[in-house]
Amino acid sequence: MNVPFLDLKSQYLSIKDEIQEALNSVLEKTAFAAGPFAARFEKEFAEFCGTKHAIGVGSGTDALWAALLAADVGPGDEVITVPDTFIATAEAISVCGGRPVFVDIEEPTYNMDPARLEAAITPRTKAIIPVHLFGQMADMDPIMAIAHKHGLRVIEDACQAHGARYKERRAGSIGDAGCFSFYPGKNLGAYGEAGAVVTNDDEIADRIRMFRDHGQQKKYHHAMVGWNARMDGFQGAVLTVKLKYIDSWNVSRRENAATYGRFLADGADGLIPPVEADYATHIYHIYAVRVKDRDTLMDALGKKGISTGIHYPIPLHLTGAYRSLGYKEGDFPVAERCAAEFVSLPMFPELTSEQIHYVADAIKEWKKE
Repeated sequence: MNVPFLDLKSQYLSIKDEIQEALNSVLEKTAFAAGPFAARFEKEFAEFCGTKHAIGVGSGTDALWAALLAADVGPGDEVITVPDTFIATAEAISVCGGRPVFVDIEEPTYNMDPARLEAAITPRTKAIIPVHLFGQMADMDPIMAIAHKHGLRVIEDACQAHGARYKERRAGSIGDAGCFSFYPGKNLGAYGEAGAVVTNDDEIADRIRMFRDHGQQKKYHHAMVGWNARMDGFQGAVLTVKLKYIDSWNVSRRENAATYGRFLADGADGLIPPVEADYATHIYHIYAVRVKDRDTLMDALGKKGISTGIHYPIPLHLTGAYRSLGYKEGDFPVAERCAAEFVSLPMFPELTSEQIHYVADAIKEWKKE
């Protein structure tokens, strides 16, 4: 049996007629750059997230960059985030002229440790970016309390958390702004690149709308230096179709995670499965387990036709891109330990119980060797 890491084709086939109709509508109206199809998605995604605004942009990286600029992050400012995330989180800080400052993560959520946050704040700190890693939200109440105490902005990196909840509030709706990626492999994925910022702050929304369109308040009236970061019409149309299904797809992911848990409960000693925090509704964008000697496990699974991944093998403070920050090995031991042990198993809504059972049996066989 072959078990892919991700199966976008199955999902596409389940909604093929709706997708074709949506794409044909864009072609008929020739509304390719921003326009009514992107605007409709923005309206419906804001309602989904429980926010006043959603501003479509070109990617999740654009979303982070625009949100930070709208929060007045600039040269010399520090922004606190975590080292166990995709580099886009830190890149967005850097392209604003800011300096990423890292704090370690907590187990078992692998998200920002609020107990370590306040010690990282300096007079130059401007904002905090908690990352809702793998589809589970960070512990937002203490993070928000610390931010309010020090007058700091909070930008949620919700690029892996479409529909995740923290005490019944959706990802993106708690901080000053929330940033989403619609890269094709995400729980809510476009058919190309796209992203969005959600916010309840009218000023932030207005500034991001200007930024994404060359700083224009209206055509040829440039109030700020901006960028071309608009969402295109095709992506807006596709995402509007897929948004109708995201909750049911997330339910399927949660059911798949529970099935993994049952099948791995016996005979997989030493393997640490993901844990859902008591405050959270985890939507399992990634199903990452931890295990020693992961290379041999991945090799064994690969020989049985099971695709796996690693998210992420090198904590950002140890990458060449951020060597200049002066961090060293051992500075963030939890993030470093997890990065050395993470293995991402197949996870997508259409994954079958038989496929999960096959993966679990292969892991158990490896453990016996």
